[in-house]
Amino acid sequence: MKKSFFATLLTLVATYSYSQYDPKALEILEAMSKKYKAIPTFEANITTGLVNETEGVKEEFKGKITVKGDKFRLLLDDQEIINNGTTVWTYLPSAKEVNIDNFDPGSDDVNPTKIFEMYKKGFKYLYVADKTEGGVVCEEIDLVPEKKDAQYFKIKMMIVKKDKSIQSWTMFDKAGNRFIYTITKFNPNVKLEDSFFTFDPKKYPGIEVIDLR
Repeated sequence: MKKSFFATLLTLVATYSYSQYDPKALEILEAMSKKYKAIPTFEANITTGLVNETEGVKEEFKGKITVKGDKFRLLLDDQEIINNGTTVWTYLPSAKEVNIDNFDPGSDDVNPTKIFEMYKKGFKYLYVADKTEGGVVCEEIDLVPEKKDAQYFKIKMMIVKKDKSIQSWTMFDKAGNRFIYTITKFNPNVKLEDSFFTFDPKKYPGIEVIDLR
């Protein structure tokens, strides 16, 4: 009886460990990461959504993300975020202000330049199932932060089964919010100057500069 109990316990531990660091999920994530690492620059049109069923919230916005190495420029309906790898500018057109801060690569914020390799540090991963999204067969992967106090308790990635591109990702926070990002158009290898990833307040007369550095 005692032997049977320990055998069962070991089986449960093995199953739990496997589900947290799933080799099938890792294989899919590695293939996806390899694909994007081979693309030095890209532009993508995205749809961003916020859903909170408890609060009855369902919002959707259009945006565009441009990436070159560790630099990115994210354009949304009400703001623009520019990151040159060391400095972050958050431009709010309606308020006529720009906030400037140092970029912290160690923060819990999801960096769009690292979405394809974020699983490599601080996350457990699990293959869930093949599912069709937007008429495309995708492999659903759940990423769960190892830190219990992380900003998000789960990130769901939908990876196109055919070519390992990212179809969408959804971030779940502890307040019941789901932040959904769907790629609607993808243009690889666009020509971009480094100056595209900086913000010059002189080009915006009357703008208020709030320097938080």
